[in-house]
Amino acid sequence: LGFEQILKNSLTTLPMGGGKGGSDFNPKGRSDDEVMRFCQSFMTELARHIGKNVDVPAGDIGVGGREIGYLFGQYRRIRNEFTGTLTGKGRSFGGSLIRPEATGYGSVYFAREMLTKAGKDIEGMDCLVSGSGNVAQYTTEKLIELGANVLSMSDSAGSVHIPGGMKREHLDYVMELKNERRGRISEFADEFGLEYLEGKRPWAIPCQIAFPSAPQNELDKNDARTLLENGCIAVCEGAHMPTTLDAVHLLEEAKILFGPAKAANAGGVAISGLEMTQNSMRLSWTREEVDNKLKNIMESIHDKCVQYGENGEWIDYLKGANTAGFVKVADAMMAYGVV
Repeated sequence: LGFEQILKNSLTTLPMGGGKGGSDFNPKGRSDDEVMRFCQSFMTELARHIGKNVDVPAGDIGVGGREIGYLFGQYRRIRNEFTGTLTGKGRSFGGSLIRPEATGYGSVYFAREMLTKAGKDIEGMDCLVSGSGNVAQYTTEKLIELGANVLSMSDSAGSVHIPGGMKREHLDYVMELKNERRGRISEFADEFGLEYLEGKRPWAIPCQIAFPSAPQNELDKNDARTLLENGCIAVCEGAHMPTTLDAVHLLEEAKILFGPAKAANAGGVAISGLEMTQNSMRLSWTREEVDNKLKNIMESIHDKCVQYGENGEWIDYLKGANTAGFVKVADAMMAYGVV
């Protein structure tokens, strides 16, 4: 994941390196006080290793706005200064508009660019979204806004099939369920009388586009084969490397549109970079300004993937993303000289 992050950050066109870190603390079933105490203890040890010009942590699996607030509060107590050392902060203390939505929105923007390049429109497409956390929620929100039909959401216990497509009231319920009550997705199925697939992932539901937006390696070779048999034309990774390597090979052999994680979900880290910029400039851009910058960044990432991945009539987005990300990093390393 750390290596992937280097290439992803390179693709954003912003001047950022990349890395990964975390802990083995599981916040599920913990009280707010327990989560707060852990975050404060974690930051007490981490603070000496990070800084706005050193390393800038951001949220990920298990780390949302609540945890970033606790971490940043402790950092300020220890360092006695206000800097953009963490991103994903709340709006009242230096956060950026669109930051919570950025990864999900960005993956949809990238998928739209792939479809447009292929002469297709995302409006009216049947889409599967896995997960029900931050990325899945805002992927779903943007898909609804663009007129696509979202047929699923899931969590680690099972999946929900929404035959008529997600409506705004459905999404509002899921957001309240997951962000406030920390409940299970089965409650969503019960509330609206929807089909609940216990212990199953959503990939057996026929669709045209799949957005894997849950943890790593959730879409395996059998799932990929099922998607292809059901007529899927595109897979766009909203999560970090959610597709297993053999599944990626199968999708690539079928020559469908495949948006790899390092390109498709780079929206989150791109807006993290823009949050750092706003903190440094001591200003706050409007929602429209940030969203337009996000669209432009995702379009630029797509164009770079096409530049390095075009192969006759087919575009190998995985090769394009890997090559484009690597070339920028390699150029910088060569310019620094041998160390």
